[in-house]
Amino acid sequence: MINAGDTAWVLASSALVLLMTPGLAFFYGGMVRAKSVLNMLMMNFICLAIIGVLWVLYGYSIAFGPDAKAGLFGNFANVGLKSTIDQVSTGLPDPATHEFPHQIPVLAFVMFQLMFAIITPALISGAIADRAKFWAWGVFVTLWATIVYFPVAHWVFAFDAVDKDGNIIAHGGWIANKLGAYDFAGGTAVHINAGAAALALCLVLGKRKGWPSEKMRPHNVPFVLLGASLLWFGWFGFNAGSSLKADALAANAFTTTMVATAAATLGWLLVEQFRDGRPTTVGAASGAVAGLVAITPACAFVNAIGAIILGLIAGAACALAVGLKYRFGFDDSLDVVGVHLVGGLVGTLLVGFLATSTTGGGTRDGLLMGGGFDQLRRQVIAAGAVLAYSFVVAFILGWLIDKTIGFRVSEEDEVTGVDTTEHAESGYEFGLGGGGAFRPVASARSSEAVEA
Repeated sequence: MINAGDTAWVLASSALVLLMTPGLAFFYGGMVRAKSVLNMLMMNFICLAIIGVLWVLYGYSIAFGPDAKAGLFGNFANVGLKSTIDQVSTGLPDPATHEFPHQIPVLAFVMFQLMFAIITPALISGAIADRAKFWAWGVFVTLWATIVYFPVAHWVFAFDAVDKDGNIIAHGGWIANKLGAYDFAGGTAVHINAGAAALALCLVLGKRKGWPSEKMRPHNVPFVLLGASLLWFGWFGFNAGSSLKADALAANAFTTTMVATAAATLGWLLVEQFRDGRPTTVGAASGAVAGLVAITPACAFVNAIGAIILGLIAGAACALAVGLKYRFGFDDSLDVVGVHLVGGLVGTLLVGFLATSTTGGGTRDGLLMGGGFDQLRRQVIAAGAVLAYSFVVAFILGWLIDKTIGFRVSEEDEVTGVDTTEHAESGYEFGLGGGGAFRPVASARSSEAVEA
């Protein structure tokens, strides 16, 4: 029997997660210069279109179809969403009884997971702001999602299917089932995955012209805070929705998501205060996102106090990590590596310290909860495997695209601005004079940079 309440919650959560991609676009869009804002919005928006089609054609089948090979990827039984319309999904088993108390339509689960698949490549875009060709980015999204995200989602999110007697009737991914690492909503599959790919593309495309000597300030700080707020709002669907039930586990995930994000905001701002002498609006927004990233894998496995500890550590760690690009010389334009890769690693590893079986999310405790090193070992292996695989494949894909169709815009186009050169548009029209008179300060033919 389909449970109407659970179905309604999963569909609502799907809509919340969908909203996160436009929220991310505003978050990133506000941090770039005025001449790149439309390109950044479009790099996020195109992920909705590309992944939306790929997911139906074969993405869902690779990610959640019955295992085809050693827990690495699903078979093609569900290509074109074959055999999904009239089926129900049992979701996650109860960790104590291994039974499936509620069911939802498979298509509700398909749509929920689609939203994760959309936002993951979108996260990468911030690392290469100001300098990527739009359609080269589209090719990368297509290939990376196919070769990296869909299989990794299978590793992490595809649980073994069992019958009513507990017998396995279809195997799932190796991280979820054989390794037994905890990742409730995507610390490995989404954030470490995207962060590692972002680092690879930074190395392939190289530094922006003028970086790091030239200051490249955010052109619209209110956009940044608006985007972070939309992300925070949508993240409740991201984390609490991953229970696939309107139950106590979803309520715990909702609670830990809230308090960890609040604590991470404080952690980031405290670092700014002691290091720089003043807290910033961009820092508050970035701290919130860092907390959301870090609590994602842990939200069902830690309690509220554990979430506060995790958030404070993540906020401070990510605030310090954004400076690594200056020390090591990679131009991560909008700190995707510092926030998503580092935040994902912090959250995934802290599960091994802070997990508690009292939440009902899992049966194993972390090191600080009396469980020893066993769960921490599992978390380390999962994080390392996803990081290495995503980095290597993303680097190869980026290099091949750059050597064939070209990934980076020309120096002249970069100076002019990718909004003008890639889209023949500008985010803002500045006029001089009164009485309705209008005179643009830059045009499609201009090669002069207009700095906000």
